Amino acid sequence: MTVSTPTAATANVDQAEIDKFSALASRWWDPTSEFKPLHAINPLRLDWILSHTGPLQGKQVLDVGCGGGILSESLAQAGGEVTGIDLAERSLKIARLHSLESGVPVQYETVSAEDMAERHPGRFDVVTCMEMLEHVPDPGSIIRACSRLVKPGGWVFFSTLNRNPKSFLFAIVGAEYVLRLIPKGTHSYEGFIKPSELIQTARHCGLEAEELKGLEYNPITDHYRLSGDTSVNYLVATRRQD
Repeated sequence: MTVSTPTAATANVDQAEIDKFSALASRWWDPTSEFKPLHAINPLRLDWILSHTGPLQGKQVLDVGCGGGILSESLAQAGGEVTGIDLAERSLKIARLHSLESGVPVQYETVSAEDMAERHPGRFDVVTCMEMLEHVPDPGSIIRACSRLVKPGGWVFFSTLNRNPKSFLFAIVGAEYVLRLIPKGTHSYEGFIKPSELIQTARHCGLEAEELKGLEYNPITDHYRLSGDTSVNYLVATRRQD
């Protein structure tokens, strides 16, 4: 995975991926829908993020690839002044609606990470980019944008899928075809990223990895947990160098 500079920042998007999530937009906040796994892992992700950042009160937080706003609202409930960005307008409409209904204030914008970085470099204390990198043509460009968006000393959090035979078996064959946890075609194996690749690219962009954590699912207990096993799903906490 390399860092590139597209001639147009908004070019770093796969329209088929946008259409895929737009078609499911109305079900974002249904915890029994295709987004059930996101609802299940959201408390784990939030607690892990807060274990690094501490209290979010008064902090500017950006959620890149926010979708329907599941993580965005949780970050706002934890005290952050949250902005969520995505290019799937139908998902953002659902996010805005839910924010109004819940009373949890989040500012949502239809803008790419690259364009946001051009407009607001160094604006945010915390940037999250969860379950997104595997869905874009150039993940390195997103990592670079996240680095530009965060303040020196600020935190950037990523989560994605490892690339190896086990992850293919578990994340695609198992999750999509056997257990049907997520819709078929949600992931493309070619888009998976090894932790070493992500960490190397992040370092190249001025982000130093502070912690690497695995996310495991037990199909018998229907339970998710954070662990040291990064062979399938994993999260990386990085910090912008001064």
